Amino acid sequence: MPQFPVDAPKKRVIKTFELLGFYIVREREHIVMTRQNDDGTETPLVMPNHSEIKSGTLRAICTQIGISREKFLAAYEQT
Repeated sequence: MPQFPVDAPKKRVIKTFELLGFYIVREREHIVMTRQNDDGTETPLVMPNHSEIKSGTLRAICTQIGISREKFLAAYEQT
């Protein structure tokens, strides 16, 4: 099974989530992103504003927003 990147660059992680339909709402101490769902609801995403994002943080974010590891890694490879 493919692994999450250990220390993923912040810009690449943001681009990955943008490919998955999210857009930046605010960027301060944390980066807040959101995605409009087909049923009219929004899915929020909050991650720390660090230069590199740890694999455990990425795993937790993907679990919270309901994106599989494979789907995230496929989008990550496109960036």
